[in-house]
Amino acid sequence: MAGGLQCLDTVLGRRVSVLTFHRVQPQQDPLFPLEMHAARFDALLGSIARSFQVLTLGEAHAALKSGKLPARALVMTFDDGYADNATVALPLLRRHGLRATFFVSTGFLDGGRMWNDTVIETIRASQKPELDLAAFGLGRFPLASPAQRRAAIDAVLPKIKYQPLDQREPLIAKLREATGHPDLPDDLMMRSEQVRELHAAGMEIGGHTVRHPILTETPDDQARDEILRGRAALEGLIGAPVKVFAYPNGVPDRDYDLRHVAMVREAGFRCAVSTAPGPVCRGRDDFQWPRFTPWDAGDAAWFARLMLCRYGRQAAPQAGRP
Repeated sequence: MAGGLQCLDTVLGRRVSVLTFHRVQPQQDPLFPLEMHAARFDALLGSIARSFQVLTLGEAHAALKSGKLPARALVMTFDDGYADNATVALPLLRRHGLRATFFVSTGFLDGGRMWNDTVIETIRASQKPELDLAAFGLGRFPLASPAQRRAAIDAVLPKIKYQPLDQREPLIAKLREATGHPDLPDDLMMRSEQVRELHAAGMEIGGHTVRHPILTETPDDQARDEILRGRAALEGLIGAPVKVFAYPNGVPDRDYDLRHVAMVREAGFRCAVSTAPGPVCRGRDDFQWPRFTPWDAGDAAWFARLMLCRYGRQAAPQAGRP
């Protein structure tokens, strides 16, 4: 595998694949069976270590700019700042001698919870046999099985996702009322000391705003403040510059646009990533690097999709965590 990749990079030109992860759970989640979990991540890291030269995003950016990008270059990134990035992913990365880049939304550290996780965990924990979502313009959803709960989650999330920050909370309150106000976890996201632990272990820390807003749905002054305050909070935590950034949600022209690219550049970041698929080659905009999302259930299918993304026609990624 490694030799073949090196030959392709020689013929087609040096390039880097940037992977996107979110959570790495201790065991497979019945609601999100394609989401990464410890056993699968461990096996995948072994394959990655044998096949690729793994860099942090900052290292890959500097190497590409200088013309010194190694063959088979690959970057692993983690979005949002989930606690299992530190408790599950970090020990496995260390075992395989690999480094990664972690984009952290600072507003959820130390006991916070992202809005989408409130939706997910509210529906997961509801004791009701059926969920009435008339308040969202939807129907009734049975909750007898994980698949039925997932269907309810998938229906609700788009109704809230593109709402401004100040309009999300009333909608979530309606959902909480409909589900019977179940108890929710307060340990999904990292604590401040876990961010410092990642940095001390040689991992790269990147900006991801404070509260993870959809930037195109956010007034410009508020969007700029989210970008700047998130970076300042991280630099205060780790005592080092934060040079890389990931746009929340990250779909170009839908979740962010050229206004926000300019904000990130003016803030002093050196490189930023989107969620558009594809490889990174010389000449790519430093502030709109694409990424690949590995949702395939089997490693063979995952590698096949990655090769299509890296060297050929991009195959659409399978649906994973919303």
